[in-house]
This record gives sequence, structure tokens and C-alpha cells, in this order.
Amino acid sequence: MNYILHLIVLIELYVMLGLSLNLMVGYTGLLTLAHAAFYGIGAYVAALLMVNSGVNFFAAMVAAIVLTVGMSLIVSLASLRFRGDYFIVATLAFQVLVFSVLYNWVDVTRGPFGVRNIPKPSFAGIRIDSLPLFSVFGLVFMLLVVGFLHLILHAPFGRTLQAIRDDEIAAASLGKRVMSFKVRTVAMASGCAAVAGALYATYVTFIDPTSFTVDESILMLSMVIVGGTGNMKGPIIGAALLVLLPELFRFFHISSAAAANIRLIIYGLMLVTLMRLRPQGIAGKYQFE
Repeated sequence: MNYILHLIVLIELYVMLGLSLNLMVGYTGLLTLAHAAFYGIGAYVAALLMVNSGVNFFAAMVAAIVLTVGMSLIVSLASLRFRGDYFIVATLAFQVLVFSVLYNWVDVTRGPFGVRNIPKPSFAGIRIDSLPLFSVFGLVFMLLVVGFLHLILHAPFGRTLQAIRDDEIAAASLGKRVMSFKVRTVAMASGCAAVAGALYATYVTFIDPTSFTVDESILMLSMVIVGGTGNMKGPIIGAALLVLLPELFRFFHISSAAAANIRLIIYGLMLVTLMRLRPQGIAGKYQFE
């Protein structure tokens, strides 16, 4: 039962990450490789505040969201200067920069030694220290993120994002402040990623930089592309599929090293097959050119 609950918690975290990434990729057309950086910033800020200063989880999460949104301005400024492939390279540079800071700024982040003994959250006198409680706790935050994204994507703001994605020049000619919308989109996506990061840190109680590498960004992007972009159900399907798929190898008695390589091969085959046969993903609406 604990194993199933653990998978449920992981799916909840990746649904938040996939949906927030889809806000940039599927709705605004900003293909990014920096989402794990925002995820990591949120996790580290929350963890360090809780461990070093004794800040409670909710205050630490708010601080993580604020700082992560502030850091997102770096990526936003890149979007003012770069387009297409150049923007992807700029986000990749940001991802590598954040990982390097987390790994080498040992005095603050503790570098490769990681942050240990991250306390569990508590609410109304209840300590969230068991898997059943945390799965419900994570579900609440996932629903809040889903509700928030649903509201903005079904409002005029969301329709404007799709117009920018489809034809940026036409959107600007209609009086839409394209760069303002892009900056706000990156800020909202990074804020949602910070929520997932704070939850992840207090769930595992130990974090280190290896959880927030470019490989993690690629995994998140794969979830969005496989599940589908341009709507909300696609990333949910992609997150569930790519979390559960590696668990199948447990039933075939494959070594951990071999399973990791096979998993990467399967991910690659899925991406190639879908981009060839169904570019919009399993349940998506937006088709990549």
C-alpha cells in the first residue's frame, strides 16, 4: 500500500510540474529546458528556511514562490532578446547555471552533501508524517494548482497566450503586449514549479542538486510532449504514464543499471513515434511544427 501511495505522491508532483510547463510550452509556445531549475530553487529555498531558520512549511513555501518568480525574470529577459532555438539555448544555460550554483555554493546550499533532516509540514496541529496523510496533502496542492491554471487558461489571458503562440506578430498588431504576457507566463509557471519543489523537499526530507539537473527538465518536457500540449488533460496523462512506466521493470527482475538505460530508450522511442505519428501527443491539441 505504501508503494502505491508513494507513486500517487510522485504523480501529484509531476502533474503540477507538467501543467505549469505546459503553460509555457503548449499555450505560449515557449519551449524551455529550465523547468527543473525553478523546481530546484523552490525546493532549496523552502528546505533551507525550514532547516536553518525553523520557518514553518507554509511560510517557507510562500518565500520559495516569491524568490522563484523573481529568478524567473532572468528567463523572461532572455525571451525579450531570443526566439526559437536561441531561446531554448538560453533556458538551457539558465538550467546549467542554477545547477552549478546549487552544487558549488557549499556554504549556503551544502553542495553535493545536500540538505538533510527537512521537517515534515504540520497543519492545525496535525503533522503530515505518513504516506496516507501526505498523499492527501499533495492532492490538495495539486488541485489548487490545477484550479489556478484552469481559471487563467479559460480566461481572456489564456486565449491571448494561444494567440501569441499561433502568431505573435498578429497578436501584437491587435494591441496585445506580447512581452508582458510572456513575462507573466514564465512567472506563473515558475511559481507553480516552486510549489512542487517545496512539497518534494518536505516529502523526501533530503535534497541534493542531482534531483534538479537538465535530465529532470527533459523528463518534464517529455511528459508534456507525450501526454499532449495545448490542453490540461495531456500533461496529466503524460505525468502518470512516465511515472508508472519505469515501475513495470520491477516485475521483470531487471537490474537497476539496465532498467535506467532501457527506460531512456523507451522514452526516446515514444517521443520519436509520437512526433512522427501524432505530433500533438496522446491527448493534446497543439501540434508542434
